[in-house]
Amino acid sequence: MRPTWRLLDTGLRTAAENMALDDIILDCRSRDLVPDTLRFLRFSPPAVLIGYHQDAQHEVRFEYVRAHGIDVNRRITGGGAIYFDENTIGWEVIASKDSIKSCGGVEGLFEYMCRAPILALKKLGLNAEFRPKNDIEVEGRKISGTGGTERGGAFLFQGTLLTDFDIESMIKSLKIPIVKLKDKEIKSAKQRVTCIKWEIGYTPHYEDLKRLLVESFSEVLGVDFKEEGLSEEEQRLLQERLPYFQSEDWLYLDRRAPEEAGVLRAVDKAKGGLVEVALTIDKRAKVIKSILITGDFFASPMRGILDLEAALKFTSYEKEELEKNVKRVFREKGLEIIGVEPDFIVNLIMQAVNKTSLEAFGLTLDETNQVNAVNLDSSPLLNHKWGYLLLPYCSKLVSCEYRKEEGCVQCGLCSVGEAYKLGLEAGLTVKTIQSFEHLMDVLKEIKQKGLAYIGCCCEAFFTKHLEELRETGVPALLLDIDDKTCYELGKEDKAYIGSFEGQTTLKLPILTKILSTLKCKSVEHRV
Repeated sequence: MRPTWRLLDTGLRTAAENMALDDIILDCRSRDLVPDTLRFLRFSPPAVLIGYHQDAQHEVRFEYVRAHGIDVNRRITGGGAIYFDENTIGWEVIASKDSIKSCGGVEGLFEYMCRAPILALKKLGLNAEFRPKNDIEVEGRKISGTGGTERGGAFLFQGTLLTDFDIESMIKSLKIPIVKLKDKEIKSAKQRVTCIKWEIGYTPHYEDLKRLLVESFSEVLGVDFKEEGLSEEEQRLLQERLPYFQSEDWLYLDRRAPEEAGVLRAVDKAKGGLVEVALTIDKRAKVIKSILITGDFFASPMRGILDLEAALKFTSYEKEELEKNVKRVFREKGLEIIGVEPDFIVNLIMQAVNKTSLEAFGLTLDETNQVNAVNLDSSPLLNHKWGYLLLPYCSKLVSCEYRKEEGCVQCGLCSVGEAYKLGLEAGLTVKTIQSFEHLMDVLKEIKQKGLAYIGCCCEAFFTKHLEELRETGVPALLLDIDDKTCYELGKEDKAYIGSFEGQTTLKLPILTKILSTLKCKSVEHRV
């Protein structure tokens, strides 16, 4: 006889209500107070939902969402921020771990739980497939994202299904890091996301889609469903816990970096997602005073990252000790971060700590977060053979006759002229980079001479092309630039070939400190 699960449709609710119910139903199932459940949920008003481990300030454009009545809340599951409107269907499996066959670990569970929505989409005639780590795609475009968490002997696995899609609201609500776009080599949001309406030409009725999903989950899980509502205990807990899920305490959840001066930051992309660290240190004692680890990764157990942060406070940041402490927490707490190894966390923390070496250029710790190092070894920064200053053509005036030419007349009408002057005074060869292809050619030239370079680029360019920059093997310090970049304006394809018609601004105060230090060093050598 097939097991019977509860079929629960909680209807249109606010983000706070839906997130509270996630927590409550999982809690009740872990205590055997409710049966295994397939839940359907929808949102009104529209909502931005950030992952459990994310920093809301980094993920959400609060000015836009507040002006347009869009809810913002935090999920109890990991992963990235998503936009959820009335046309998005949410589905969840909340069940005992014993109710699901062994799937070979967390990644296997993701694939197994996605089989039902994939089957439902195939019944609509769509060629849907699972894409690790947690997406369902149709012809290479995402139509569903999934994620999960566990508590005691129970788990919650959830997903979305895009029926129609307000792509403009999504883009304006979320701060989408360009580094996340690298894997799929997209040129616009419509090339990486799709919905049922775009694929079949119309939007099926909600009840019809729900029926397809119920049938598919029944086939895949081998269970029957009986429609029921929330239990009395779930309703009581909703009244009790809802105020917390409506609060800023839940929304921010201590996932905000310290606002004090001297916070060191580093960000990188692992196989399992984007990871960012923000920490403060005591340089004399060589210990970590505070640390925040955020990102769109999935971690188990739910509080594992919080445990890791707590364990690293007031411990040594020397690499050998740091490595021991990180691996001990992973081992003792049973911490698993899908696609993110302990060594990756260690190296990312060291990247942040090593930014203190930039103080040799007279930078404050806050200013060091505007500078990224590539291919630099542990030797003192001033010992490297700094030979080039590379400047982006987009920082020249759009009307300048030298914008797409080498050189600069130093007319004083843009930040590039002052940078040229400082670079030449420091004894550097100064070049204006015209395109990505031009950059690669110049880096070959620098490598052949055994030199290092100072460069200026936006953070989006740095994160998107970090792998290529590392592969060149050329040591570099790359300074961030100001104003609207080609990435923020959706013009990165034009910048790639050198035809972006916008202007950015170099961070001259930081560049001045670095180049003035190199100038003094150059004078010392000549003397």
